[in-house]
Amino acid sequence: MRALEHSRKDTRPAVKRPANRLYPGGVSVKIRTLSAAATHGAYGYAAQKDKLLKRLARAEGQVRGVARMVEDDRYCIDILTQLAAVNTALEGVALAILDDHVKHCVAGALSSGDDADAKQKIDELLAAVRRFAKTR
Repeated sequence: MRALEHSRKDTRPAVKRPANRLYPGGVSVKIRTLSAAATHGAYGYAAQKDKLLKRLARAEGQVRGVARMVEDDRYCIDILTQLAAVNTALEGVALAILDDHVKHCVAGALSSGDDADAKQKIDELLAAVRRFAKTR
């Protein structure tokens, strides 16, 4: 989980914290979401946040389904097929967020005239693309 943490200080507005979710095998995860007012214009994906959350919830359901398949001793190829579907779903979400990041965050930094901010956004973009490419 540490790989998901970001090194910069989180300056986002206050969050709503739902109850823990319990996954198969006893893994508990807290999911935090920002209100629509708190995210308006904050990040590139803010305009389609609800759509992205629905896609992520669908992928979450697929993962739970795969866990049930393993618990039920289902055929290996069937499980692998469903895992490929989960990966495809998550890649779609990642590409949507990456697209919004380029169009909003990176484009904004480039047009701002702030060379340091533009360089930082370009470096972050390249690092994200490299991480994304490694998973393929």
